[in-house]
Amino acid sequence: MKLVVTLVLSLLSSLFVTMAFQTDAVFPGYKVKEFSFEGHSAKIVFPKKANATRDWIWRARFWGHEPQVDKALLERGFHVVNVDVADLFGNQEAVRRWDDFYEYCISEHKLNKKVVLEGMSRGGLIIYNWASKNTDKVHCIYADAPVCDIKSWPGGLYRGSGSPDAWKTCLDVYNLDTNSVLTFEDIPIHNCVSVAKAGIPVLHVFGDADTVVPFEENTTLLAEKFKDAGGTINLIRKEGVGHHPHSLEDPKPIVDFILKSMEASE
Repeated sequence: MKLVVTLVLSLLSSLFVTMAFQTDAVFPGYKVKEFSFEGHSAKIVFPKKANATRDWIWRARFWGHEPQVDKALLERGFHVVNVDVADLFGNQEAVRRWDDFYEYCISEHKLNKKVVLEGMSRGGLIIYNWASKNTDKVHCIYADAPVCDIKSWPGGLYRGSGSPDAWKTCLDVYNLDTNSVLTFEDIPIHNCVSVAKAGIPVLHVFGDADTVVPFEENTTLLAEKFKDAGGTINLIRKEGVGHHPHSLEDPKPIVDFILKSMEASE
């Protein structure tokens, strides 16, 4: 029995070491906290020295993918955080989980009461849905090839390729069917109006050859509503680029947008 316990502990220890190593490979030299938050995977990367205002960027999707922006902000004393809501597609349960994680971050780690939101792909759903209900807590939004309408992705009801398996899960978590979803409005292309009226600056980076999350069905529609509501939205179009890779090889335009937006919102 003792041998079995020893082997189990050894395996668990190896697993935790592997998890830490994988994260450190993305953010070498930085302290990383990986933990379970209310039963869901969460991560916090700590800067070597936190800036005076304890700023943070909240990445919603594709942890570690094209981390140029996150790394640049870490160097400026930002924290980088994530909690898994991927399979909730930005629904109300996801928003509640983000509410709880936000409270944890500002109470346990004393982070700034305003956060920068970063949403890649389906991450666009939660950043807009959460921001629309928490406009006083958001400095700005950086969305990258974001899903703004579940009918586009994972639904694939228009020009996009869609994802049948993800579409079934999405409908289930929203308690919708193929008919009721057609008039469903709790999605970014509608929720963005609250964000625009609150004066929150937004940046979208997208590839104009994206067939997974076509920009015409997502960013273009959102941008039109955002401007009509009086909001400021910046667009960076990557010619000939598909859904991947996200971000920019040189993240300076994104980082500059974030820092300038934060200065304006103080």
